[in-house]
Amino acid sequence: MLLIKNAQIYSPENLGTNDLLISEGKIIKIQKNINEKNFDIDMEIIDADNKIMVPGYIDQHVHIIGGGGEAGFYSRTPEILLSKVAEAGVTTVVGVLGTDGTTRNLESLLAKTRALETEGITAYMLTGSYEVPVNNLTGDIRRDIILIDKIIGVGEIALSDHRSSQPTKDEMKRIATQARVGGMLSGKCGIVQLHMGVGANGLNMIFDIVNETEIPVKHFIPTHVNRKAELLQQAMEFAKMGGYIDLTSGIRPEDGFDESIKPSKAIKMCVENNVPMDRITMSSDGNGSMAVYNKNGFVERLLVTTLDSLHDEFRLAVLDEGVDISTAVKIITGNVANALKLYPAKGNIGVGADADILLLNEQLEIEYVIAMGKKLMENKKVIVKGTFEE
Repeated sequence: MLLIKNAQIYSPENLGTNDLLISEGKIIKIQKNINEKNFDIDMEIIDADNKIMVPGYIDQHVHIIGGGGEAGFYSRTPEILLSKVAEAGVTTVVGVLGTDGTTRNLESLLAKTRALETEGITAYMLTGSYEVPVNNLTGDIRRDIILIDKIIGVGEIALSDHRSSQPTKDEMKRIATQARVGGMLSGKCGIVQLHMGVGANGLNMIFDIVNETEIPVKHFIPTHVNRKAELLQQAMEFAKMGGYIDLTSGIRPEDGFDESIKPSKAIKMCVENNVPMDRITMSSDGNGSMAVYNKNGFVERLLVTTLDSLHDEFRLAVLDEGVDISTAVKIITGNVANALKLYPAKGNIGVGADADILLLNEQLEIEYVIAMGKKLMENKKVIVKGTFEE
């Protein structure tokens, strides 16, 4: 058992200062004062006085078996290490393939998803990659979602991008229908995650599909929407229609994406434009090899996106942009859990929820990471590492 005392709890809603008790990976009690002497069992106690408690982050877009390869085989990034996930405050990941659905495959993605769970975090995956027809494991998207426990949706399918397979509107309708029915029959979210490029068409196809069909808008989650101002403007309108939109913390002007909107600033823009804040999420695109192209279309340089950009942009949203902590936390916890149908087990701090918890200091730096009741980071030091890490 683990007892955390005197924490300022954001669930993401502000619950005030409370104690919290964890047993067998679950939160079993939250109240003003929990006396450890009332329990005839050994327990560890963490004094969280002057610390902020938030749910563990849910990163719905991570290249867990590596990404990239757009500059040739040498530019493929390696598989992610558990320590890199833990130090970023991420306790739940969703693995994706990305550009390369040929030399990387869904079998490997599924194996890595299960490996990460064995090592100590919660992991899911999406079937498919950038391309259409969609890569799958069982014959079609619907069967993948229904029959494979770790598959919760399909993606990232590329639109408005020079790397896209240029799917037609009818093809996207069928993909969304398969994902929706697969989700309904399996009790999963059945989402279609869309990699959005800088093409002039932006989200036009998805607007058309939502207006022409009975497919609920919630099944489409466009990501990288802060890639340029025009796309973000479209995305804000999409969120006002009831859809979820996903900012990418790893796409920033300082990383060479000159047209992009810094994610922390994009969050503030959403607040100022009266976008429903329960429809905004943020993911890292972590462990992907991000190609920066010059004006002639050639790869100018490569960078590896890191999961810790998620926490960096959360901090900046609060400290630099003045976004309320509860609102900023919700974007990387509760909103994601709702979009992916993982709530209430994930994305909140409540009795019965999984004990995925972060403790932050007054400067909003991560000091403790707890996943399923087990400490992964203590006093800013990762204490649990992956199987082959030194």
